[in-house]
Amino acid sequence: MRNTARWAATLGLTAAAVCAPLSGAAQAAPGTTPSALYAPSALVLTLGHGDSATTVAPERAVTLTCAPGPSGTHPAAGAACAEMNRVSGDLDALTMREGVFCTKQYDPVLVTVDGVWQGERVSYERVFSNACVMNAHGSSVFAF
Repeated sequence: MRNTARWAATLGLTAAAVCAPLSGAAQAAPGTTPSALYAPSALVLTLGHGDSATTVAPERAVTLTCAPGPSGTHPAAGAACAEMNRVSGDLDALTMREGVFCTKQYDPVLVTVDGVWQGERVSYERVFSNACVMNAHGSSVFAF
């Protein structure tokens, strides 16, 4: 049941994140056209404690929309979008920053990212050994 609820929440947030920027164009005055078309970049990020998406209940969830501009419920949308652009949307390319030292304590944190990045479907899941290690990877993207 938890997995069904996770997918329902993710689907709803993804739809809202993708459709919200597009609704402005639909409400434009007749006869006007958008100045530029862009590929949508809208993601739903969730975070929970545990090591399996089937058993972990999301503790936090945010939306991140990067096109046409940074927005969403992510607290650092601008920095997160810049970081996502730097790695061309490849979340696996977010590596641990140099000079960060974390304890070896095992307190797993599960991060999921679902949505669309520059028109391509994104589905990402990763278990970090603890919150320090998670924060050292993609410091802006996972800071919510």
